[in-house]
Amino acid sequence: MVIEWNTHIFSPDLERYPFHEKASYTPDVSSRPADPLGAYLAQMDQHGIDRAVLVHPEPYGDDHRLVLDCLEQEKTRVKGTCLFYPRDPDAPRKMEELVAQQPRIIATRFHAHRGKAMYLDSLTSPEARRLWEKALDLKLIVELHIGPNYAQEAAEMVRAYPESTVLIDHLAEPHMGDAVEFASVLDLADFDTVYMKLSGLNHFATDEPLYLSARPFTRRVVEAFGPDRMVWGSGIPDIVDAHLAEYTEADRRKVKGENLAKLLDWD
Repeated sequence: MVIEWNTHIFSPDLERYPFHEKASYTPDVSSRPADPLGAYLAQMDQHGIDRAVLVHPEPYGDDHRLVLDCLEQEKTRVKGTCLFYPRDPDAPRKMEELVAQQPRIIATRFHAHRGKAMYLDSLTSPEARRLWEKALDLKLIVELHIGPNYAQEAAEMVRAYPESTVLIDHLAEPHMGDAVEFASVLDLADFDTVYMKLSGLNHFATDEPLYLSARPFTRRVVEAFGPDRMVWGSGIPDIVDAHLAEYTEADRRKVKGENLAKLLDWD
């Protein structure tokens, strides 16, 4: 089974799905298809992707109408994530109400890297802890869109909440830190419940579609986390074959989707 955990769904209908007043960026959606989910499902078929986790995009903030409509429209092939602002005292209640409304919301995403200070000052702050604890109560995966400078705080949170299942997004945005900071990212591999996502290669490499120039880097990350705790997202599934060429086909299947199928109990 091939599962992609990464896709953002955007709609050109800004009256129905407006961007949030706290949006960290506002993309141009004027050329987006009127049926963005239908277009993505067709893309899944084209690339042999069986299931997908739709990542609720930052520009919608904590307004989840679009992802909820997508999950209602397609009940079999997709699940979704959520996003809340840790500084919002009502965020834990909002998260609980959202998951009660749509149980196929399976993760919440924290943003913590250089350039995203509007979300939180520290992953270990009381506000972030409160939201993290609510995610655990709801059995959500904690998706960390962090830069290398937040890796030590991430480790502190995993030690504080060892029952957490944590997914590090976009290889921890290596271009947003330095080698010393990224050493702490690799240290996160010491925790059995921390997974790394092979995604976001286009954030620092330009040789699409396989980004082979990044292989010396991704090889080191895969060595640290191992194929049992790597998952794929963004681009095409062939990226996994290219960046784990020295691993077995069985290992590559794990990264392409089998690891997520187990985590999400997705037959």
